[in-house]
Amino acid sequence: MLPNKKEHSKEKTKLHPRSKHRERYDFKQLITTLPELAKFVKMNDHGDETIDFFNADAVKTLNKALLKHYYNVEHWNIPQNYLCPPIPGRADYIHYAADLLASMNNGKIPTGEKIKCLDIGVGANCIYPIIGNKEYGWLFIGTEIDPVAIDSANTIIEINPSLKGKIDIRSQNNPKDILYGVLKKDERIDLMLCNPPFHSSLEEAQAGTLRKLSNLKGKKVTEATLNFGGQNNELWCKGGEISFVRDMIRQSKQFSESVLWFSTVISKQSNLNTVYQELEKANTFDVRTIPMEQGNKTSRVVAWTFLNKEYQQKWVKEKW
Repeated sequence: MLPNKKEHSKEKTKLHPRSKHRERYDFKQLITTLPELAKFVKMNDHGDETIDFFNADAVKTLNKALLKHYYNVEHWNIPQNYLCPPIPGRADYIHYAADLLASMNNGKIPTGEKIKCLDIGVGANCIYPIIGNKEYGWLFIGTEIDPVAIDSANTIIEINPSLKGKIDIRSQNNPKDILYGVLKKDERIDLMLCNPPFHSSLEEAQAGTLRKLSNLKGKKVTEATLNFGGQNNELWCKGGEISFVRDMIRQSKQFSESVLWFSTVISKQSNLNTVYQELEKANTFDVRTIPMEQGNKTSRVVAWTFLNKEYQQKWVKEKW
């Protein structure tokens, strides 16, 4: 053992109990799955194998390896400078969403193609539908305003036979709309997911990136290089997270009988009170807040439904 080797917990206990990512990355296994990862793996100062999380190509290749190793996705890629999401955190949202559905089904997670989910802002990476389909067999609709992201998501589906027919990517032609224009009249959605743009301006997004990189590096970083990538519409929107979610809540009321559970990530704790006020104004029947932690990052999922207990039971009986 190296004299300065740092002792780590073998398990990331903050991740969901069903997560495939609770153990530290086994780079030997991942390299066996995807040999191209080898050139990015190195020893850190503590004698641990790792990658350079400042290197966008290294982060993307790690994601390719994780998706292939744990989810049997043979081919995955995204265009340069598009958001390359941390897989463990995205998987946690899916697992907590499964628990939410199970809470209405005597604790049993409903699986298979009878469950249809809607991912608002699916992105070029198509991560939530991939993990949701691979873990639970759910069908997905993914919406997106960016034509390049739409092409990328569709390419991922097309070149992976196991995903074909399981994920339907739809273009949202009006950026001001979230649900209007993408849901068909008689469609019934069991669960809506969303990871909304976090920042309210490009400047705020860049400042946030600098903070994240400084934390990774352990010293102040003054030049923003997006190791996890991200286009403008992926990172920020006018009014930021709270404005986007406020619009989503207002529109969700118009689809109160079409969607069983609406949900979204809320990254900023300070936004919660406003979110709860908006949900109360919208006359929701039930609101749940699900805490999530990954490393030093804390966020939460807020979920809501307009359907009362009787209607919920009817939905489960008829559809599941």
